[in-house]
Amino acid sequence: MKKSMIIVAGGSGTRMGAEIPKQFIELNGKPILMHTIENLHAMDTEMQLVLVLPKEQFLFWDDSKKAHNFSIPHALAEGGKTRFLSVKNGLSKITDSDVVGVHDGVRPFASKKMVDACFESANRIGASIPVVSIVQSLRVLSDDKSSAVDRNKYRAVQTPQCFQTSVLKKAFDSANRTDYSDDATVVEEYGQRIAMVDGNAENIKITTPIDLELAELIVRRQSK
Repeated sequence: MKKSMIIVAGGSGTRMGAEIPKQFIELNGKPILMHTIENLHAMDTEMQLVLVLPKEQFLFWDDSKKAHNFSIPHALAEGGKTRFLSVKNGLSKITDSDVVGVHDGVRPFASKKMVDACFESANRIGASIPVVSIVQSLRVLSDDKSSAVDRNKYRAVQTPQCFQTSVLKKAFDSANRTDYSDDATVVEEYGQRIAMVDGNAENIKITTPIDLELAELIVRRQSK
């Protein structure tokens, strides 16, 4: 199985309250984004990596790579106005791949077990996403009312979301809108069934200061 991964990193840092985009905030001495790429590369050194960044961040990324002696091979694609367009631009850089994943650049703790399961499931079925159970109580809003729902019927979705490369390309080519916030939804509307695999609890998306504090704890625990 030839694998590839599109890493989408278009955050602004607004919710983090930072002056730089969140993917460039340092975690244990280097940008979060580098942790994410290193983690994926360690799983499979032959996996093609495509990083999608806003064009105005290209020079910042180059400077950051030099500052941290970062040399893991990857292609660079220009981000679009929406996640859909960013992923589509990333797809255009995929050269030889049976299965492709789409991963958030600020999720540096995806486990190898989970990523392997996503790729293998997608290779068999066509599309696969990692999910975790909901532990909080949930309520659904309707007009000015709310009502409780059974949390056992819901799952929180993580990344990477993995697909047969041909399926993902066809789904993106056939889509008639660009406001999708979830890649699996594009593929599902194309008609492909989505399989679910178990995510890992540490696979957090770092978007707020509390997330960053939790990430620092995870890094310290992993380094013991």
